[in-house]
Amino acid sequence: MQDKRRVGILISGRGSNMAALVEASRGDDCPYEVALVASDRPQAPGLIWAADAGIATFAQSPKGMAKAEYEAKIDAALRDAGVEVIALAGYMRLLSDDFVARWRGRIINIHPSLLPRYKGLDTHQRALAAGDAVAGCSVHIVTEELDGGDVLGQAEVAILPDDTPESLAGRVLIEEHRLYPKILAEFVKR
Repeated sequence: MQDKRRVGILISGRGSNMAALVEASRGDDCPYEVALVASDRPQAPGLIWAADAGIATFAQSPKGMAKAEYEAKIDAALRDAGVEVIALAGYMRLLSDDFVARWRGRIINIHPSLLPRYKGLDTHQRALAAGDAVAGCSVHIVTEELDGGDVLGQAEVAILPDDTPESLAGRVLIEEHRLYPKILAEFVKR
């Protein structure tokens, strides 16, 4: 396939969703390629995985700098790599309204709940505490509202009677790895 859209992936940790996106991008019919993996944690294991996979990486710790200065460095790295779409994959920093506005309609995120339920953190614990029958994950467009953008796709996971937040998280993560590449591929074709 010619003219693949260039995607930048932002991570903070091991990058399992990033790896799923990269693996999917290697298919002949995939409409995107991963141009850059960037992180706010220079020691993030996902950066090593990406570099070993031959993908350009960028790391910048936000410590000791203003948010605007930090985000300007990330923004410059993304633009220098020719990134057209940003995929957040376990990126644990809230993006400023200014950053979101600069990339409006071109940032998506994977979130471990069935939005609009359980925005923010501790999603699996919250689903269990509420007695929900199902949990899951959502891919959504990033807006200035935390986990508030349009939902592009979801996958459900049954909550089992003996589930813990950790066991539920493991099953949801499997669905995240299936859902995110599919939705990103659909999104870049828009």
